[in-house]
Amino acid sequence: MAFQMYITSLSWIVVLEVAADTPTIAFALSLYFYNGTMAVPELKESNCDVLIIGAGPAGMMMAAWMARMGINARIVDKRSTKIFSGQADGLQCRSLEIFDSFGFADRAWKEANHMIEMCMWNPGEDGVLRRSDRVPDVPEGLSRFTQIVLHQGRIERFFLDHIKKHSKDTLRVERAVLPESLEIDEGKCDDHSADNYPIKVQLRHLTDEEAAPAQANGQTVSDGLFRSNLVDDDTDDLIQKGRENKGGAEIVRARYMVGCDGAHSWTRRQLGFQLEGEPTDFIWGVLDIVPITDFPDIRNRCAVHSASSGSLMVIPREEKLVRLYIQLTEIKPDASGRADRSKITPETIIKAAQKIIAPYSLTYEYCDWFTAYQIGQRVGTNFDHKTRVFLTGDAVHTHSPKAGQGMNVSMQDSFNLGWKLGLVVKGIAQPSILKTYQSERRRIAQDLIDFDHKFSRLFSGRPAKDVMDEEGVSMEAFKQAFVNGNMFASGLSVDYGTSMLVAKPGSSTDQGDGTDVSSTHHQKVVGRQELATNIKLGMRFPSFKVLNQSDARPWHFQEKLRSDGRFRIVVFAGNVVNPQQQSRLKVFCQHLTSSGFLAPHLHKHIALLTCHAAKRTEVELLRDFPDVLHPFDSKLGWDYDSVYVDDVSYHEGYGDAYKNYGVDKESGCVVVTRPDQYVGYVDSLDEEGFVGVEGYFKGVLA
Repeated sequence: MAFQMYITSLSWIVVLEVAADTPTIAFALSLYFYNGTMAVPELKESNCDVLIIGAGPAGMMMAAWMARMGINARIVDKRSTKIFSGQADGLQCRSLEIFDSFGFADRAWKEANHMIEMCMWNPGEDGVLRRSDRVPDVPEGLSRFTQIVLHQGRIERFFLDHIKKHSKDTLRVERAVLPESLEIDEGKCDDHSADNYPIKVQLRHLTDEEAAPAQANGQTVSDGLFRSNLVDDDTDDLIQKGRENKGGAEIVRARYMVGCDGAHSWTRRQLGFQLEGEPTDFIWGVLDIVPITDFPDIRNRCAVHSASSGSLMVIPREEKLVRLYIQLTEIKPDASGRADRSKITPETIIKAAQKIIAPYSLTYEYCDWFTAYQIGQRVGTNFDHKTRVFLTGDAVHTHSPKAGQGMNVSMQDSFNLGWKLGLVVKGIAQPSILKTYQSERRRIAQDLIDFDHKFSRLFSGRPAKDVMDEEGVSMEAFKQAFVNGNMFASGLSVDYGTSMLVAKPGSSTDQGDGTDVSSTHHQKVVGRQELATNIKLGMRFPSFKVLNQSDARPWHFQEKLRSDGRFRIVVFAGNVVNPQQQSRLKVFCQHLTSSGFLAPHLHKHIALLTCHAAKRTEVELLRDFPDVLHPFDSKLGWDYDSVYVDDVSYHEGYGDAYKNYGVDKESGCVVVTRPDQYVGYVDSLDEEGFVGVEGYFKGVLA
């Protein structure tokens, strides 16, 4: 049924036929009439420096950087609530190091389940399932952290608290808000001045009901199928709902935009970018349950290969939960290449698990969440558009979750990009550093795809019956793939190629993804890797125990590389008791303080951190170290937290940092780390070394 609504003006009458369910008041108020002219009201407009689309882990990481660096940013998400169950749960070593640099790794560490051992179960010659091997989940010595497992919702909570603290509650996730149009003024993209906003986005506000995802098959258990690659994206439907109903709209003009909006990325579609790769026929289900079972390793991470029913991975989680990744051998993609979503329920998934794990029993009374996905590996053709609109996380790379990389690599994309955006927005760094995001992270994504391609097929394949079974998967090959992949899976193998930010020799196009990111403003400098053989250029600064010079407290040196947007000049001062070395240290520091280029940046944009190799008790902070290394503040006094020593602690032994870092204890060296803890430059601790350090920063800072 419809009715007619009459709207009159001074000179004419308009008759509109309106559907009965149209909210007429809102509709009428959306039109203005004056002197016989009808006009749609102007939308509210605002500016921001960085607009973030999507509030998953990648978006949260980006927002954390914006909060820490005081950037005028907004973050929107199309869902009405944050994650309460399911989704990602594994945190690798590097992610925990990053969390620690922000100051909340301890929260995750305390709440999570810790993954210590990996057990492998395979059929014996008689076809009966048995444990074939045990290996450490993470090899000893890789990091001061090991892998842990914790619900994604808790991880997002840690980010939200951190963002609130550092933005003074001015940066909040705006939920049930999504973009519906994107315009980029191409002619303005090369102008990075503070008053230039080349990006125009129209945002649509939804009701909480509109933004809530539909649950599959009438299930009462929370499901994540709406996020999986087995279903179509619902973004366009949500936009249409918002337009048809009473959802408001607004215009946002931004200097930069970051699409952290998942595998179905709306942002990627607007840019016309593609994900390249192909799916497989392997369909896997996921259950989060409190298991009732006689399987002996249910509280260990396990890879279970059955003789003929597929494979299963066991991930023990917090609060007695266990996540099961289960190969669904009886569900195949149809002619369209996609599996029938209606066939995937907790019941069908647990039945598949029971077949795989037989003769052991496996049931449950409580299921927290379930989903399913089709294994495939794809990587984006482009990670940014004219260094104005960027894509991170699943928006530019998708893969299986077997190695626990999805959330971790997504957050690390944003960790790489966030500080660069922050420094460019504030006018501190040259805009050209933004090109390094694609060069560095697209190559990492390609490496991830290659690793996952091999690992997921070994996991999904049928075990070989014997050495002559060429179609089956060798269990020894699977074990070696897991062991060899540990360095990669931990996130610690990341090795960025040469650029204005990483002073390696060679070609940036060869060492990255093909993008030229060499400095065009200043002469290229090359670090002297031989002076710190284990502090690798392009890799994250490793960590060993050192002592605070003032109070003898032991610290992991990496803990002092906080994520506050500052570069670090790490001064390995060597044997400062030696008069010749003391003289070299003073000369270097005199150049720092007298430099017309570096001096204005010291402590504000570049922090100084010192570690010497003399005996702690033979050295005095105020007597033996130039003031610039421990600056004086009229209100706070001297800085007692910037000078450390490689010496034996009273209670925690000897870190032997100089030896482990590959630095000479007599002569030392100088290391420059980027704000994300990756090593940019290495040189000698003398006048020549200062020239190199200054040259490095001239290629980076504005």
